[in-house]
Amino acid sequence: MSFDLDISVALGGTRIATTFSAGPGLTALFGPSGAGKTTILNMAAGLVRPDSGRIAIAGETLFDTAADIDRPPEARRAGYVFQDGRLFPHRRVRANLLYGEALADPAQRWITLDEVTDFLGIAHLLDRWPRTLSGGEAQRVAIGRALLSAPRFLLMDEPLSSLDAARREEIMLVIERVRDTLGLPILYVSHDRAEVERLATTIIAIG
Repeated sequence: MSFDLDISVALGGTRIATTFSAGPGLTALFGPSGAGKTTILNMAAGLVRPDSGRIAIAGETLFDTAADIDRPPEARRAGYVFQDGRLFPHRRVRANLLYGEALADPAQRWITLDEVTDFLGIAHLLDRWPRTLSGGEAQRVAIGRALLSAPRFLLMDEPLSSLDAARREEIMLVIERVRDTLGLPILYVSHDRAEVERLATTIIAIG
């Protein structure tokens, strides 16, 4: 299984829990805002510690209370793509991408800067500042930075929600290429049914 989660956490008086297993491809956590989808993503990344349960991704156990396993975030090798891109405004596109590469153990790197820029069509953006990018361009750079961190899996938190219709289509095509060509397991958060029905291999209802 690409994703095998059975976790529970109490945050701010609300208990967020989910149990699911999903095979290869893109697994979408689908549900309304505030249902806990991003918290589940953050538990998979190691940014939020579950109160109990187990997380196994791509055949590796990352968290298990019974076995006293809790891999730190940097050891989980998750590539995280946020809703707003979160590019460093003081670094040009090339430096933003290379920041992702610097996070990876050289022995674990499986894609180069040239390969990423070619795959995502962003070579012409390398000398640009983030403030000059369109929303779609910024998200392609954010995806490239995540890929250069040599991830074993990707976490995507509503990467289309801040984009207009044309840019949404552009990034959906990119996500489909990542899903189908690179074969990385993807855990994807959205509250848009049409979006998840197009992109997802498996849909998990949350909330």
